[in-house]
Amino acid sequence: MKKLNINIEISEYDNISELLLEDINLIETAKDASERSYSPYSEFSVGAAVLLENGIVVDGNNQENAAYPSGLCAERVALFYANSKYPEISVKTIAIVVKQNNKFKKTPLPPCGSCRQALMETEMRFKTPIKVIMAGEDKVQIIHSISDLLPLSFTSDFLKTD
Repeated sequence: MKKLNINIEISEYDNISELLLEDINLIETAKDASERSYSPYSEFSVGAAVLLENGIVVDGNNQENAAYPSGLCAERVALFYANSKYPEISVKTIAIVVKQNNKFKKTPLPPCGSCRQALMETEMRFKTPIKVIMAGEDKVQIIHSISDLLPLSFTSDFLKTD
């Protein structure tokens, strides 16, 4: 038997002012998007903003449905719109914020598994890492590639025949 270790690097900031202006603006766009979330059941409003390589920013928010699995997360709303509207432009960065009961969460929250898989597909599609900014009111965490958020990910390589 052999044991393998998986290590990831997370940059953590206690103050948003330590970030690049581009990242601060993306977080603010994600916050604005969270205000338009449709989340009457959970009161868990998520906003996401995607920065494309050409400088265009696309935002999204979670959309709930009384039939729970029919909703969609903010990250995938923004990502799918970006990929459908700008199919040849790679995603550079995504910022994610969460509001619960009308207050932004103090600590950053990561994307769910389905969103991680969709982000991984986009990262592999364009063969360029996607920076993930997870912003809370008291700290911000940045991961420089989706593969750090989803190690041992399922990729198209598994679909190839041996």
